[in-house]
Amino acid sequence: MSGPPENRPLEDRPLEDHPLEDRIAAGLERDMPEAVRAFAGMLAAETGARAVLFYGSNLRTGSLDGVLDFYVLLPGAPESGIWPRVSYREWIFEGTPLRAKIATMTLAKFRQAAAGALIDTTIWARFVQPSALAFARDTDAAQDVAQAVADASVTAARLAAVLGPECGSAEDYWAALFRATYKAEFRVEKPGRERSILDANAAHFDGLLPLALDRAGIAWQCVGAEYRIDVPAAEQRRVRRWWSKRQRLGKALNLTRLVKASTTFDGAARYAAWKIERHTGVPVTITPWREKHPVLAAPGVLFSVWRRRGRQSGSRSRG
Repeated sequence: MSGPPENRPLEDRPLEDHPLEDRIAAGLERDMPEAVRAFAGMLAAETGARAVLFYGSNLRTGSLDGVLDFYVLLPGAPESGIWPRVSYREWIFEGTPLRAKIATMTLAKFRQAAAGALIDTTIWARFVQPSALAFARDTDAAQDVAQAVADASVTAARLAAVLGPECGSAEDYWAALFRATYKAEFRVEKPGRERSILDANAAHFDGLLPLALDRAGIAWQCVGAEYRIDVPAAEQRRVRRWWSKRQRLGKALNLTRLVKASTTFDGAARYAAWKIERHTGVPVTITPWREKHPVLAAPGVLFSVWRRRGRQSGSRSRG
């Protein structure tokens, strides 16, 4: 691939016929509720998507409560500007109400991001974690998604090898990676959040690091449960330069995404209303004006919720 080194993916070689891709492809075929597949199929039919990925805590638990998380991956050339487009959707499947937060982007851009070719850190850091292929248009689409998710594992493992300890468990390396990406992504996470992710997805991460390191061409040794990873000095410098640029620009990029989402988040008012009622018990009426202007409506809505909660608290205390 042409271009300056910092604009190239960290791993350019195809992953076909490698144990890492075999493992990733098998993991993407994990079981999920029929309602999730139906929701993904509906989204794909409406958008002409090549594939839909399902991820997040509901994937792990199998629950349909809360908000389902989808990435809808479209055909076409990689888009420019700020992506993905985010929306919120409610749907009833066989009498069960479902809610979903949906990120939409082209599969081509998703593959670039997963391979580490872009400033973005969110795609490869998110999809080194478990995900499932809820819909694929055809075999080629399924293979392209598996390739991208395998690329995400290689990108993440390469950085984990450089940021991690001189020697340690696989979990120590992954934990170092997640701590670094949290700081770069304008996210505030409780201390130890990275360990809870690893504990909750232990089966997924078990054995993933050596496969990804092999595919990245990085030598390693394991004695007992301790890894010693040998990253040549020149490669360490290259990866640190690559990461330094993403550290510098990551917060600004994610802040820009948040600002854009505040005006382009389809269904934002309904999503906020659901979140408020879930956390406060106070229902919020969605008027046409609130639906059209969720940011402008927010102060009034929050003041109304505050007053209603105060009245409810006063009623309970008098009772």
